[in-house]
Amino acid sequence: MGANYDAIVIGGGHNGLTCAAYLAKAGRKILVLERRHVLGGAAVTEEIYPGYHYSTCSYVVSLLRPKIIRDLDLPSHGLEIMPLEQSFQPLHDGRGLVRWSDWEKTRRELARLSPRDAEIYPEFGRTMVQMARFVKPILDMVPPDPGSLDPRGLSDLLRLGKRFQNLGPDLQAVKYRMLTMSAVDFLDGWFESDSLKAVMSVSGIIGTFLGIRSPGTAYVLLHHYMGEIDGAFRSWGLSKGGTGGISLAIASAARSYGAEIRTESPVQKVLLKNGSSEGVVLESGEEIRARVVVSGTDPRLTLLGFVGEENLDDETVSALKNFKMRGSSGKVNLALDRIPDFTCRPGVGPHLFGDIAIAPSIEYLERAYDQAKYGDFSERPYLNIVIPSLTDPTVAPPGKHVMSIFVQYAPYHIKEGPEYWPKKREAFGDAVIDTLSEYCPGIKEAILHRHVLTPWDLEQEYGLTEGNIFHGELSLDQLFFLRPSPKMARFRTPIENLWMCASGSHPGGGIMGAPGMLAARELLRTRTV
Repeated sequence: MGANYDAIVIGGGHNGLTCAAYLAKAGRKILVLERRHVLGGAAVTEEIYPGYHYSTCSYVVSLLRPKIIRDLDLPSHGLEIMPLEQSFQPLHDGRGLVRWSDWEKTRRELARLSPRDAEIYPEFGRTMVQMARFVKPILDMVPPDPGSLDPRGLSDLLRLGKRFQNLGPDLQAVKYRMLTMSAVDFLDGWFESDSLKAVMSVSGIIGTFLGIRSPGTAYVLLHHYMGEIDGAFRSWGLSKGGTGGISLAIASAARSYGAEIRTESPVQKVLLKNGSSEGVVLESGEEIRARVVVSGTDPRLTLLGFVGEENLDDETVSALKNFKMRGSSGKVNLALDRIPDFTCRPGVGPHLFGDIAIAPSIEYLERAYDQAKYGDFSERPYLNIVIPSLTDPTVAPPGKHVMSIFVQYAPYHIKEGPEYWPKKREAFGDAVIDTLSEYCPGIKEAILHRHVLTPWDLEQEYGLTEGNIFHGELSLDQLFFLRPSPKMARFRTPIENLWMCASGSHPGGGIMGAPGMLAARELLRTRTV
């Protein structure tokens, strides 16, 4: 039987949709299969409570590649990103700290904590921008194979080496430190204020089951520092209508190029013949054939789930089982009848229009990690909060609001076992609200509806193995040509005509789209499809 399609994409997350859009734009016949009723994967907007539109999982935009926005003309398909221009850190002592987009305003804020830090902060920002500029091209390239004699791969490696040489000795030293140090140790070399170092270090632990003193987290800090909107580094934003607006814009672009997209079409397995993919079998029993299958799910679900361990060689199975998932975060979404006051800075002011970080000290964050290490959720966790309805009134009824709370730590592997999470879900939600109440006393009375997602929920509902939001930890041993393993780092799998295009592949997680774009580019370059 001939192929029905040139390629089937498993999963309608933003990376799968991006891959589909590029392939369809190149004239290929593409089918996207999404198991849920709504597109977006973890970049999704859902009206779980009437009138309130939650960005249920991913909630901010920073890493979406500008090239994808241009290539797919996403603004014409409804994409609108509104910048988040400040970051607010409430503190118990009544001071609080806001880092503004205006350097001078930030300097005045920091001077109350440390005059020295206020003076050094701009220099740190300039250094990080230079580091980000060095790393940025890596986000848009297919990882080379260091063990291959392929001229294209060798040329890429030589270019990287030349770029590193051009950094000069001072920035080379910074790069070395970022690759080896913990986030806190790296920041210790710059700043003296404990609370400033605490709130800056948390970027190094998102997506990892590591503490802020764990080696290697300094590089993860840089990964999150590379956000850009319209070419401006360290820019974060909200998608109008919630993060699902990004996925729907990409889906609209894909459809405009001729891609077919089906929801409520869960894949049961990849159809194999003589060790090669021929298509997929849906849970309904329907068989759909294609020249190539591209998975927008994580590497473990793709190969151990849809292919099956019995169809894989021992080396591949071992690599997949050693690929660290270890989900460590959860999410709480709230519908509010008003914006409660933060004790240290009352009123609805511009400080609330950015993100809000509950990370008062290094000790606080280390204690949160200590609980997680021993199989408990953090009773006083790190929280990152946005109130998108302040910027985008379309996500809540007039005068009402939604609040999105990212929570770390919530380990998938709790000591009772992951299957016990449903019994702890409400206690976990209570711990989050109790923690927030210490800084925002009126929050409990303002809540109309609460939606709690544990790592177990992220796995069961959104297909994220072990609840890992990045399809695998962003640790140094799982990046670039090691993601998810050296033999699968260029979007290919050991199964012929089965490829991967999501966050478990280079360059990793976040609402980036780069894995989908690069996988499509490689498929077209090699004329696989």
